[in-house]
Amino acid sequence: MAEPQRDRTEPTALTAAEGPSCSSLTTKELQQNLRAVKQRERPVRLLFEIPSTRIIEQTLSRYVVYQIVVMRSGSFDSRRVSVERRYSDFSRLHHRLMEEFSEELEEVPLPRKLLTGNFSPEMISERRLALQDYLAQLFSVRCVRLCPHFSRFFTEQEQRRAHALLRAGQFDAALEQLQLVLEIQEKLLPWQSPTLTVPTLSALAVCYRDLERPEQAFSAAQKALPPVRRYGLKHYRASLLDLLVDLGYQLRRPVAQLQEELTGLRDAERGEVSSRSLKELVVQEFI
Repeated sequence: MAEPQRDRTEPTALTAAEGPSCSSLTTKELQQNLRAVKQRERPVRLLFEIPSTRIIEQTLSRYVVYQIVVMRSGSFDSRRVSVERRYSDFSRLHHRLMEEFSEELEEVPLPRKLLTGNFSPEMISERRLALQDYLAQLFSVRCVRLCPHFSRFFTEQEQRRAHALLRAGQFDAALEQLQLVLEIQEKLLPWQSPTLTVPTLSALAVCYRDLERPEQAFSAAQKALPPVRRYGLKHYRASLLDLLVDLGYQLRRPVAQLQEELTGLRDAERGEVSSRSLKELVVQEFI
């Protein structure tokens, strides 16, 4: 007698990769899974908050600075990073954006400059909320959030300060500024060029190297290398590879492939590949 044919709809055993069935999960685990799915599906966007201000008193001037906190929604973002900017910084950003996107920003006005009462608590609070709303409106305009001017507003001052400190040999102080810049850039990265973090990671590698922290220097240079390769940043590639090979020998890491890549690069583009060290390259930036 022939063996009965197996029902095609008969369930098969779950593999380990498929995970447990819903019936084997507790209510708490089901709720956690549901929250995780919702979190993954939630669109990621930037949020801006201006929670505080302070008045700077100088010999010949007096002005207000606004603390801008940058966060990412749609994913767990426990690190709130912030920078301080004056009204004139917002004004400069608006002018640059209007030069390129005047039509798109027709309904996104910069909060007006006040001629009197600038330093009253009421006016400062009103301006603070207006500037916070202004940043949110800018981010809602696609061409603006993809524009390099937008990311530079949050990082350029700190980058210039960091590179000035680096050139002065104050590597610890430069490191603090560069780490702040990197955190903000990583939040901005989904809407900016994939090479956005390359100069910062390169400067971090230089600082770590001079502070005799080779592990961190190697890690920073290693993170910078993939976008440099992919997007053809020739002036960085050889310098990063040279540093990685040197640090790799010091740390007893396998460097044969890196050395081969560096040799091949120099042979293929003889005379065109920069012979400058990464430090020589970095100190020339943000002057």
